[in-house]
Amino acid sequence: MADPQHTSAPQSSQYDAVLLVSFGGPDGPDDVMPFLENVLRGRNVPRERMLEVAEHYHHFGGASPINAQNLALIAAVREELERRGPHLPVYWGNRNWHPLLTDTLREMADAGVKRAIAFVTSGFSSYSGCRQYRENIAAAAAPLGDRAPQVDKIRVFFNHPGFVGPMAANVRRALEHFPEDVRAAVPVLFTAHSIPMSMADTCRYVPQLQESCRLVAAEAAASDWKLVYQSRSGPPSQPWLEPDICEAIRTLHAAGVKRLVVAPIGFISDHMEVLYDLDTEAVDLCRELGVEMARAATVGTAPEFVSMVRDLIAERAYGLPTRDAIGHLPANHDVCPLDCCPAPQRPSMPVGGQPRPLGRPTA
Repeated sequence: MADPQHTSAPQSSQYDAVLLVSFGGPDGPDDVMPFLENVLRGRNVPRERMLEVAEHYHHFGGASPINAQNLALIAAVREELERRGPHLPVYWGNRNWHPLLTDTLREMADAGVKRAIAFVTSGFSSYSGCRQYRENIAAAAAPLGDRAPQVDKIRVFFNHPGFVGPMAANVRRALEHFPEDVRAAVPVLFTAHSIPMSMADTCRYVPQLQESCRLVAAEAAASDWKLVYQSRSGPPSQPWLEPDICEAIRTLHAAGVKRLVVAPIGFISDHMEVLYDLDTEAVDLCRELGVEMARAATVGTAPEFVSMVRDLIAERAYGLPTRDAIGHLPANHDVCPLDCCPAPQRPSMPVGGQPRPLGRPTA
């Protein structure tokens, strides 16, 4: 019997739409401050600090590339669903900028969508990368009452071959930037977004990242690798995951390393954090230190990755058993337990009433 997950065989879908959910980012200079105000709503961050972060966007013309990248992914997924099924419409909703989840869910309800499956552009489990998006969806659905579509999130994909394979190919291409006789000795720094230790300690973020790095490094034949972090925010007194990418570069330089590869494994597209933290800050530091750096591409719309998104949709839509997880860790659960990835405790206001500093842009 044909397997509907890997063929175009007809099959009845349990869902009538797909929802791609992402962080969002400004479309132009006039959007930057309203976008940052959305991101920071409820936090006591000085406007001067917001203006400082806004300059990161203005350095690139005031627009985040994440929106165009999401549109490209949506177009590719639509084409793959049309080719292989399930034949479902694809909607797009963001946490912090247009199209906002509230507007998208209203559009879906008006179109008669009753049950949708959500693909979130985050491959690893954490409060900010998983549970918070589920909370965002629930909050956006609440005003719609009985008209609100039921939205189910599909599992994270850190150990899916459709993510590991393209990422490994990108690391190999980055290593090929260097002469063949030195390539084997070039270290690879895998980067992911830093999160507070209070968040990391209550989720599987770090073990999943470590496993994904291990799988990618093995397939890319990269024997010298390390997981590092970027884009931390919060006060210095609040512990976050370390080491920071720039600290790791300095450490390698002090040990005599002259060449390295940076691979943003924690991100699926070249959005602002990749462009600013890696292609600007890390590149500038390497140039200052005399270290030759090659940056591996993100998976973007690689055909294997797009096929993976379709397969994860089909897995849930057709009620198929979970499959296609490689390595030492099992495929992540589809339905999150009630206590999964709880929100971290926010630090209290320090003496003197100085608010926590604002981190780097995230889209």
